[in-house]
Amino acid sequence: MTRTCLAVILAAGDSTRMKSSMSKVLHPIAGLPMIAHVMQAVRGAEMSDAVLVVGRDAERVTQAGSVDGMAVSSVLQTERRGTGHAVLMAREAIARGYDDLLVTYGDVPLVRPETFLAARAKLAEGADIVVIGFRTAHPTGYGRLLVENGELVAIREEKDASDEERKVTWCNSGLMAISGARAVEWLEKIDNKNAKGEYYLTDLVEIARAAGGRVVAVDAPEAELAGCNTRAELALLEASWQQRQRHALMLSGVSMIAPETVFLAHDTVLEQDVLVEPNVVFGPGVTVRSGAVIHAFSHLEGAQVAAGATVGPFARLRPGANLGEGSKVGNFCEVKKAEIGAGAKVNHLTYIGDAVVGAGSNIGAGTVTCNYDGVNKHETRIGENAFIGSNSSLVAPVSIGDGAYVASGSVITTDVPENALAFGRARQEVKPGRATAIRERALAVKAAKKAGH
Repeated sequence: MTRTCLAVILAAGDSTRMKSSMSKVLHPIAGLPMIAHVMQAVRGAEMSDAVLVVGRDAERVTQAGSVDGMAVSSVLQTERRGTGHAVLMAREAIARGYDDLLVTYGDVPLVRPETFLAARAKLAEGADIVVIGFRTAHPTGYGRLLVENGELVAIREEKDASDEERKVTWCNSGLMAISGARAVEWLEKIDNKNAKGEYYLTDLVEIARAAGGRVVAVDAPEAELAGCNTRAELALLEASWQQRQRHALMLSGVSMIAPETVFLAHDTVLEQDVLVEPNVVFGPGVTVRSGAVIHAFSHLEGAQVAAGATVGPFARLRPGANLGEGSKVGNFCEVKKAEIGAGAKVNHLTYIGDAVVGAGSNIGAGTVTCNYDGVNKHETRIGENAFIGSNSSLVAPVSIGDGAYVASGSVITTDVPENALAFGRARQEVKPGRATAIRERALAVKAAKKAGH
């Protein structure tokens, strides 16, 4: 679309019904703040400029609403005097002379770019005001859209509607597109002569029609236009987003045995022929390549799973986990900031952290990379085709060479050459006060590194 458009996003509400210490629009859906979801839809509708009308947590809201490829600014609304007043807070930006002006809300996170584009298309066809509406079987409480001969003649609030008008099921979402050429003129004509003494954006319908303007409405799904005022509504929005995204992934070639039990993040990438078993949770930053299997009750966050790899059941991949092709992380295993090479197996009851595991290696049950000395993290490197026996502890920093064999129950504290056999079992000894000395030495090393020595 070649027409220019400014988006004004109303995000200044106090959100008292959320009973929260932070702004409503900062609450996440699929791990992403609601305001960020809205901004992604705005960007997807080919808008390059946006103004956030902010109030509570203004700086954090502005930061969360900033997206790549858009010029986003914010204005602070210190008084709450209605939606018309809120939009006029962006008067300076509106007056720059855009073809289109689009008004939306920071707490309507499920709206799609296609809905904004449909409204803008009507402006391009000659409409002056485009109201976005939805049809519902339960219209009570909503303003009704009254249409005659294809044009919107009024938005009738329920308290003012006749019995016949209350039967109308096409309702106002509050989202609106306005011809930029007359936006400031018409917005400034909104008055507050009503019971609440507020300036209502919906009055633009009457103002535009009185000036000879053409007003129409476009339709969008009810679920897409749902707003959020309470924690209960937040949960409903989350459920709706999850259902929509699961459906899209399955249509793209992902198999889910029990999709209603799978929970996705806003940026989860699952490629064709991935299989996801029941009760799997994806946190932010996960990519699973084609043909991989995520078994039941696994939790993944900040992880990369290559083609043909398997995870779980009951596995946890933490940030920095990177699984190679055909590798396996089995039941009750945890992997953090570690490379698992192609075909390597971390089968069960094992922790691999701050490590590199070479291709084809086998890590036995109960193995632990002891990567933390109480102050610093250290790396464990395991070569290709190595075998680590069950119940072994690898005390980092340490390297295990290609083809090496570590006997079960070993505690490995020094490097093991390639193709060597290593075992380390010793009688228990107690050294009084030694733990204090170890901590002090580690702290001294850390301080020296920080000082550049």
